[in-house]
Amino acid sequence: MATATAAPLAQVKTRHAPGRSLKRVNPLIYLVLIIVGVASLIPFLWMVLTSVKDYGDVVSLKFWPWPPLGNSAPRFDNFAEAIRLIGVDRDTGLPMFFRHVLNTALVTAIVIASSVTTSVLAAYAFAQLDFPAKNVLFILVLATFMIPEELILVPRAVMMNKNYLNWYNTMPAMVAPFLVNAFGIFLIRQFFLQIPRDLYDAARIDGAGHMRYLTTIMIPLARPAILTLALLEFIWTWNEFRWIQLVTSSSNMRTVSVGLVGFLQTEGGAQTQLAMAVAVMVVLPVVVLYFFTQRYFTEGITTTGLKG
Repeated sequence: MATATAAPLAQVKTRHAPGRSLKRVNPLIYLVLIIVGVASLIPFLWMVLTSVKDYGDVVSLKFWPWPPLGNSAPRFDNFAEAIRLIGVDRDTGLPMFFRHVLNTALVTAIVIASSVTTSVLAAYAFAQLDFPAKNVLFILVLATFMIPEELILVPRAVMMNKNYLNWYNTMPAMVAPFLVNAFGIFLIRQFFLQIPRDLYDAARIDGAGHMRYLTTIMIPLARPAILTLALLEFIWTWNEFRWIQLVTSSSNMRTVSVGLVGFLQTEGGAQTQLAMAVAVMVVLPVVVLYFFTQRYFTEGITTTGLKG
């Protein structure tokens, strides 16, 4: 009886032994990561603290002017004052900052919807279908990574002029370059390639076509990669500056990034605490969204392989 009991225990120990033989991580690596992390957070921390400082505390370069190190009180009214100084939209009567937020939200929603949809469809075609010149077309998609954005920025802007598309200072001009994302196609395709082909064969036996297989099997399985792409698109589009500034002229068509720079060139340039208050309001949606979706972001990045 003792022998019979000892055998399974030995097997259990043998089975779990490899899991315990983990390599010890060098403490120096943790130290470097901590230093890099703190260094990355310092500008963000300075921005947040400055946004609630008094003008005198900003000029005197006090890092913490509040108790117990100082006698000042947090100036949360800096946010309302900054919104007031940005101005009012004559068309809607809303503060111009809120108009910029609405413009940014609309542009971001359109870009995410279009980019995710086109990326999923194109990725499915490259991963699942067989058609002439498939590899050549995919190489051409990857080749777009090699083209610097600055090289095509001016030609794109010229196309928006009244002599061509006549989209200048309109919503189509603001979203047109971002409706299709080559990186998104690559990311989703790599995830689709990890899904076993047997699932497709079983779906075909059940009478499912490509669209049904894509919507009921592939997309649910690829949810981490799709959410990762949506999050990246949100960050990129929300922070987009150069293109929006180039194709818009009226203030009521601009987004929060362009509006922030405009504020820095006027009232915000002389009052750093107000400029930082606007910056906090601009970056807050990105920080909040990433905080709630970081699990999907990490999962999407780590589980997307490089299968070719």
